[in-house]
Amino acid sequence: MDTDDLSEEAYQAVIINSELFHHDLTLQFGVLAGRCKNEEEYLANSLLMIEYWESDIDIVLTEIFYDNPPDKNKFKSKLAELKKSIKGVQKIPFEKRKPQRW
Repeated sequence: MDTDDLSEEAYQAVIINSELFHHDLTLQFGVLAGRCKNEEEYLANSLLMIEYWESDIDIVLTEIFYDNPPDKNKFKSKLAELKKSIKGVQKIPFEKRKPQRW
């Protein structure tokens, strides 16, 4: 799938929310979309990816952000915010989510 296939709610929760923090973070979620069949799989895998990142923040900071890493505590806070947003979208039945308007 592509990020263009996400509902407005999922796009806002993941793509926009991560872009407001750092473009390099958004790229990770964009690549993930290409490996998923549908939005439900994408949201579940997004949570798994965040949990993996939380397991070794120091390594992940250099892997994702290269020469421009954000503050570690701000990154941790953003990951917590992303998880909360994603879980919120998962609570909305898929058929009640709005398609994106391009």
